[in-house]
Amino acid sequence: MQPIEIARRMAELGQKEDAQKAYTVALTKEELAPIERFEAASYIFFSQGNYKTAYTALVALYNEGHFRDEVMKLLAQAFYQPNEDELRQRYAENCAALAAYPYFFRADFPDFDELPLHFFPFDDDGYLPFDPAENRFGEYINFNHPVIDRYFFKDLENPILAQDVYSQYQLEYLNDTVRKSEWIGRDNHVYLHYTDWEQFCAHLQCLELKPLLADEKFVFLVGEEIARYPINFAAEYGVDYSRYPVRPVGVQEVNRLIWHTQLAAHNGGDFFNEIFYGHPNIMSYESVMFDDISEQIKKIRVRFYKHTLGNMVIHQQLAAIKRPTDKDFLVAYFLIKPDTSRWLDKNSRIAPALFFQPHFGNIRYELEVAEGDGYCALFSEEYEKIKKSSIFKGFKYIKTFTPIRRPTTSYAATVRFMVAQLGDPDNPVRIEDELANRILNRSYLREPDDRLLMDSALVRFEDGKLNPKAIFPVLAEFLDIPYTESMTYCSSRLGLNPESLKGNARGFDPATVYRTYDEYANDDERAFLEYFMRDIYEACGYSFHYYKGEPVDEAWAREKIEGFTTLNSYIIRSLRECYDGIRAKGVRMENDEQEITRNMDGMNQNRMRIAELLLKNPRFVTRQGQPLRMMEPLKLDPALLEQPLYH
Repeated sequence: MQPIEIARRMAELGQKEDAQKAYTVALTKEELAPIERFEAASYIFFSQGNYKTAYTALVALYNEGHFRDEVMKLLAQAFYQPNEDELRQRYAENCAALAAYPYFFRADFPDFDELPLHFFPFDDDGYLPFDPAENRFGEYINFNHPVIDRYFFKDLENPILAQDVYSQYQLEYLNDTVRKSEWIGRDNHVYLHYTDWEQFCAHLQCLELKPLLADEKFVFLVGEEIARYPINFAAEYGVDYSRYPVRPVGVQEVNRLIWHTQLAAHNGGDFFNEIFYGHPNIMSYESVMFDDISEQIKKIRVRFYKHTLGNMVIHQQLAAIKRPTDKDFLVAYFLIKPDTSRWLDKNSRIAPALFFQPHFGNIRYELEVAEGDGYCALFSEEYEKIKKSSIFKGFKYIKTFTPIRRPTTSYAATVRFMVAQLGDPDNPVRIEDELANRILNRSYLREPDDRLLMDSALVRFEDGKLNPKAIFPVLAEFLDIPYTESMTYCSSRLGLNPESLKGNARGFDPATVYRTYDEYANDDERAFLEYFMRDIYEACGYSFHYYKGEPVDEAWAREKIEGFTTLNSYIIRSLRECYDGIRAKGVRMENDEQEITRNMDGMNQNRMRIAELLLKNPRFVTRQGQPLRMMEPLKLDPALLEQPLYH
C-alpha cells in the first residue's frame, strides 16, 4: 500500500496519530495529485497535527492555482484574521511615530486596507507575505532573523547609507552600533533609503520602529528624496555637530562580538589573530584560555566593587549600569587593557566590535548512536561551555568565523607540538589519541538554530597565507568591518610578523601551507583521516593526497589502524615517560609494558568502533536530535587571486 492509502485506512479506523504520520509521509515522499495533497493537508490541519506541514502544503497548492477559494478561506480564518487587529494596531503606531519624527518627510500613509501586502503569521517568528496584485504567497520572512547579510560598514568616510532595510534585527543593529552624531562631533545619522513608498508602508505592519526613533539616529528617505543625502544639519536645522567633543566609547555601546572559533589545534588561529590585531574598529587580543578569561572577569568585577579599577571613566560607566553582567565586565576589561584597545579610532562612526578567541587545550567530541536509523549524535563538552557562557549570551550581535586547515596537516602539526613536550622527567606528558580526536571533531557542523553559529563562515588558512588580497576583503565584508591597511600585514603586541610559537612561519610565509610533517604522521594515518573527513574536504575544496579512491570497508579500516605506527610510537613513548614519572614518586608499577599493551589495545578498539559507525555514513545530530549542517565556507574573490587556488 502507498502512504496515502495507509493514511486513509488509519483515518477510517480513527487512528489519528498514525494517519497524520502517513499523510505527512505522503506529502513529502510521494508524487501526489493536487486533490490528494489537499486531502492530506486538510486532514493534518483539522486533526490538529503539525500545522506547519499542512500550512506549507496549502500555500503551495494556492500558488499553483489549485483550490484557491477553499485554501484562502481556511488560511484567512485560521491565521490572518486572528492576528489582523495586531497588525492594524502596529501599523497605526508606526505611522503616528513617523509622522512626529523630525527626519521623516512623508505624511501620505495609505489606509491599512490599501496596503500592497498582507502578512499571514506562520509561526512565532515570521510571516508569509501575500501579494493581492500577483495573487500569490511569497517566501517566509523572519524580521528578527539574527543574521547581518549586508555590508553596512564598508566605507566609514561618509554617513551610513542603506537601502530597503526591512529587517528588524538589522535596523536595531544599525541603531545600536552607529554612534550618535553628538558623540563624534560630526553628522553621523543612518540614512535609510526606501525605493518604494507603498512597500515601505506595507512593512510597517510588522516592524517595531517606535523604540528605534528615540535617539533620532535615523534619517528616512523615500524615492527621490535620496537627493538630500547627506543633509547639511547646520544649514537646515541649525545643528553644528562639530561643536560637540568626542565622547569615549561606552561599555554598553559594545554589542558586537566577532567570535574567532577554535575548530581544532594548530588550525591557523594565531595567524588570523595577527591579521585582525590593530584594526581601528576592533578590540582584539591574542588567543586566551577560556578559563583564564573567566578568572579575569571575576577579578575585574572584584576590582570594580572595591573601587580599584584605575580607570574612572570605565568605573563610572559600570556604576551607571543597574546590574553589570559578565559581558559588561569583559568589555570593560578590553577597554581598560592597552593591548586590546589603544589603536581604536576614537572618532569612528561605529562602536568597536569585540574580537574574541577563547582557547581550549583541545576540542574533544564524543560520537554516540542516536535514535533513528542512520543517525549519530555528536557532543563536545568544550562547546557546551561556550553555549552556556554568560559572556556569549550577553552579546546581541554575533559574527562567527572558523579557520580551517587541511586536516592531515593540522593533525600532524598537533602531533609535532605534543611530541615537543616530551622528555621532561619533572613534567611527563601523556599524548592523546589525536587521530581519533580529529576524526570525531565535527565542529564545522552546526545546528540550524544555533544562535552562536547562525551567522558563521569557514575560512581556509591556506587562502589567508597564499591569497590574502582575495580572501581578507571578503572576510571583512562578512564581518561587516572596513577592510583596512591593518589587515594587509601580520602583527601583535610583539610587533610585525611575530613568531607565535618557536619554529612557526612568520607573516605570510607559505611554508606551513606546504609542510607535511612526515616525521609526525604516516600515510595510513593520513589516508584514514582523508576518507573519514571527506565531507569537509569536499566542502572546502581540498583534494585527497593519501586516500587513492579505493573501496573502503571494515577490512580497509582495520588495516589502516594497524598501520598507525607513527602516532602509536609517540603515544607509547609518552606512556613510558609517565610511568617513569610515577615510579620516581615512589609508586610501584607492576608491569609497564603490559599496561602499555592494554592501553594500545583499548585505543585500537575505540578507533575501530568509530570507523564502524562512520562507515554507515550516518547523519549527524545533536544529543537532542537536531540535525547538523555544514558551516558555509567563505569564497574568496577569484579576480584578486595572487597565486593559484590551493587544493
